Order: sequence, then structure tokens, then C-alpha cells
Amino acid sequence: MQFSRNFFENLATNSLFYAYIIRLTGNPQEACKAIMEPQTPDTPEEKYSSDVHTVHLDGREFILVGTAHISQQSADLVREVIESEKPQRVCVELDQQRYKSLAEQRRWEALDLRSIIRQKQLSTLLINLLLASYQKKLGEKLGVAPGVELLEATQVAQDLNIPIELCDRDIRITLRRAWNSMPFWDKMKLLTSGLAGMLEEQEISEEKLSEIRQKDVLSEMIHQLGEAMPVLKRVLIDERDTYLAQKIRASAGEKVVAVVGAGHLSGIIEALQQNRRDDLKPLEVIPPVSSWIKWIGWGIPAIILGSIAYIGWSKGGAAAGDNLLFWVLANGIPSALGAIIALGHPFTILSAFFGAPFTSLTPVIGAGYVSAFVQLYFQPPVVKEFQTVSDDVSSFKKWWRNKLLRILLVFIFTSLGSLIGTYVGAYEIISNLF
Repeated sequence: MQFSRNFFENLATNSLFYAYIIRLTGNPQEACKAIMEPQTPDTPEEKYSSDVHTVHLDGREFILVGTAHISQQSADLVREVIESEKPQRVCVELDQQRYKSLAEQRRWEALDLRSIIRQKQLSTLLINLLLASYQKKLGEKLGVAPGVELLEATQVAQDLNIPIELCDRDIRITLRRAWNSMPFWDKMKLLTSGLAGMLEEQEISEEKLSEIRQKDVLSEMIHQLGEAMPVLKRVLIDERDTYLAQKIRASAGEKVVAVVGAGHLSGIIEALQQNRRDDLKPLEVIPPVSSWIKWIGWGIPAIILGSIAYIGWSKGGAAAGDNLLFWVLANGIPSALGAIIALGHPFTILSAFFGAPFTSLTPVIGAGYVSAFVQLYFQPPVVKEFQTVSDDVSSFKKWWRNKLLRILLVFIFTSLGSLIGTYVGAYEIISNLF
């Protein structure tokens, strides 16, 4: 009985719909054709998938393709949209550095380590390595290289002679803005969680990626990131949403296809629909170190030296000498032990021991950077180690085998040793004032 009732209800509904079309067209044949033949989708959203969105602005059409950066499905969608739509311009979520790395398949070989150490950017290099390793691990599980859909967009555009627009902010600016803007404890939380996740086995599939790309899931993830680390969300997501939207809008052509990560879709769409004209220059500036950090950086050395001078004045030169020796040993020994744990070169160990007591008295350069530079000089990485670093970073043992990663180990452990020594030495010297 249930089957019969459903059958006749459907028949009645279809008959009413059929009669309605006849009334509009006056032609039964056209009615049959309208019912039997599928209708051609009118918009890219209907034609492709929920990952594709269209924004019309000032007589121009912007087709936004949201992708997962380690998904073959996204790469196939990108090719389909560009080949079908044939836009006047293809915009991609890449900057010049990342595009060159993807196109030339050389991720780390071009690193200028001396320049990185001089600019005190080993921390951002470490974060970059951890992120790249994580993406590569997921990509290997799916048989897809990270960023394949972005490279696919550029290759399809080149095949069709469509100009390409690199719309993302320089990755070095993004990482430095993020790092400089983060409070100290957020930095520690990010590094420790990154190191922990580096060794964690991740199980992920195309179905899981498809779920993550859904707007509600992404919104929840971004919301959680904003609650845990608001600065990180602002720099990595919100600022880049604004930057990408402005660059996409500034590109030439009446029809533009933009290939961006799915996490940026909602922010870009909102910026385009509001027709915002944001100034991008402030987003390209590296924020200076906070003034209170500078006060602490210079204040601690002033307190230490002032305390030793006061001890010498009140208790004699011998007492001042003893405290000065304690400061040297309290800083030198933990830093040297850090270099030993990292299996640093003998001269690296010596530089850590003799350098830490002096670098601890100035915020200009840290013991970790001095030791890392010495390690680089005496044991520079070879080409093969640059090529395998993304794999080696996910293996605990290989951190000591890969010379590039060993430089980072030297930096981390000697910096930690110097930090411990500074507080131990300061506590002892200040306590001797009374």
C-alpha cells in the first residue's frame, strides 16, 4: 500500500508539472523535452562543485576555486574550470618565492644560511620546515605533492596562453610578521606543538580532505585557531584574505579565475563583495620587536653588571670576581652542554662556552646564533641534505644526521642553555647583594 500511494503521488505531481509547462509553452513536445532533457547549468557553482564561487563586481566576473593544497581532486577541478571558462587572467595563491620553488622543484637547495643567521631568522626557518614536512607527509599518503593544484593552475594557464598573476604576500614577510607579533609563550606553544605533531602519524584520505574543505568545518577550524592564537589567525588568515582579495581585484580582465586555499574563500568573497579598497603597504611591513622586550633585553644586563659593580664596591674586588666567574660558568656550561647534546663541532662547543656569558649581556645577538654560525662554518650541509630535509625533519634520529637540522639543534639547545644560565646566574648575583 505504501508503494502504491507513493507511486500515484509522484505521478500526480509530475502530471501537474507537465500540465503547467504545457500551459506556459502551449506545446506538449516542448514540455516533454523540458522534462526529459537535463538543463545546462547557468553558473560556475552549478556547473562544477561547491568549491567554486562567483563574485560579480563592476561588470567583471571573478571565479574563485577553493582547494586543498594536497588534493588531486582539487588539481583536477582547477584544470577543468580554467579550460572550460577560458578567463583573461588566472590568479594563484602564490608569491614569487613559493612559485619558483614549486616550478623548479627545489625547495631548500637555494637557502642562504649565512644570511638567515645574520638576519636572526632561524626560528622562522624552523617553522617553515615543520609546516613543509607536515604537508609532505600528508601528500605522500595521498600520492600528491603539496601545492600541486597551484602549479596545475599555472601550467594550464601557460598552455592556454593566459597571463598568470601571483597574488599572495611574500612568505618571508608573512612568517616574520607572525613570529614578531606572537607573545613569547605563544611562540613556545607553537614550536612544541609543531615538534610533537612532526612525529605523529597522520591518517587522512580524500574523503577527509573533502570534509575539511566544507565551509562549516573550515569556519570552525579557523574559529578554534583564533581562540587559541589570535595573532596567528590574524596574520596567516585575515591579513592574507585582504591581500589576496586586493591583488585579485587589481588583476586585468573581465573574467578572472582565482585559485586559493579553501580556508581563504569566505574572507576573499566578503572583501570582494564589499568592494573594499585596503592599503596593502602596512601588511608588508615587519613589525618591530615590542618596546618592553627591548627594555627587558637591556635591563637584565644592566642589572647584572650593576650588581657586580655594587658587590665590588661594598664587599671588595674578590667578591666581585667570584660573582663574575659564577656568571661565566653559569652561562658557559649549560650552553656548551647544549652544543654537545646537538653533536656540534668542537669549535662550536667552545664558542658556546665562551660566547654565552657575553651574548647574555646584550640583546643584539644570542648565543644560539653565534654557535649556529660556527657550526655552519665548520660543518656546512651538503646538497643531498638540503634535498632530504623535508623527510629528515619528521624523523627524530635524522635531526642529528642531517647537517642542516643539526645547525638548528645547535641553535635550539645552546639558546636554551644560555637562557637557563642567565636566570641561574642572575638569581645568584642578585641574592649576593644582601
